[in-house]
Amino acid sequence: MTSANRATHRRKPFPVHILVFLAPAFIVYTLFMIYPLLDSLRLSLYAPDVSRQEVFVGLDNYERLVTDELWQPRVEGAIKNNLVFFAIHMLVQNPIGLMLAALLSSQFIRGRAIYRTLIFTPTVLSVVLVGFIWRMILSPLWGISTDFLDVFGLAEYDRPWLGLEGTALPALSLISVWQWVGIPMMLFLAALISIPDELIEAARVDGATAWSVFWQIRFRLILPTVGIVGVLTFVGNFNAFDLIYTTQKATAGPNYSTDILGTFFYRTFFGVQLQPGNPTMGATVAGVMFLIILAGVLLYMFGWQRRMLQIEL
Repeated sequence: MTSANRATHRRKPFPVHILVFLAPAFIVYTLFMIYPLLDSLRLSLYAPDVSRQEVFVGLDNYERLVTDELWQPRVEGAIKNNLVFFAIHMLVQNPIGLMLAALLSSQFIRGRAIYRTLIFTPTVLSVVLVGFIWRMILSPLWGISTDFLDVFGLAEYDRPWLGLEGTALPALSLISVWQWVGIPMMLFLAALISIPDELIEAARVDGATAWSVFWQIRFRLILPTVGIVGVLTFVGNFNAFDLIYTTQKATAGPNYSTDILGTFFYRTFFGVQLQPGNPTMGATVAGVMFLIILAGVLLYMFGWQRRMLQIEL
């Protein structure tokens, strides 16, 4: 082998500059994400003894959480409410986001940039501000919901939406949908406008209707984005806390009807009113949240993603 060939086959130097650029992000992520998560999982394996010293108890806290007559109803109710919260977002927020994206991707609608801005604006607002505004709007004392319904002759259907057990959680879910629908809309819109125009024109030449073009071509091509939006919705909803806390406080009233895992964790870890905080059980609730989110992400990776790869092949 000549010297030229040896130089060609010589191993390339390791790209140290990549590590230099990644190191700050990795350090920050480790300090503020990975370490707190691992320490929380560690803490969930301990419990205080009679002298208030933490002792290792293994998985006893998790067993207590799902079997104890005091803990089991609360965690079961929080998980059920979280599933309802997630279902409303999946069935209302994401279809509306897809519909808006389909409309705004059309070349026949004027002022598309203005509409995109108006729809996306609530996502940059503080959740505290959004919760306060909607609490004022829906207030039966000084809110405008009664007058608004009266305009359409529906005043008899006015309710204290955030004060009834049967309506508080759906109302808060729809408020959350109103605030965050701009994110799936933008993700769907980015996917739709990236589809080559040649495919659409060819389908129209073959006699395909606008309905068929959307569902048989455009929607099939953005299925990977649909999966991403779905898993982001799942993770975001099972991490939700701030809207419920802002409007219903840590007690998640009325009568825990809006209690989700985020508020249940806060109330367990830090305590509220006459209930003292229990850091080890709070860490256990956080561990349950992590396991549920991990299960959802793994289902997406090994279910939806694998299905998408099979379709592409």
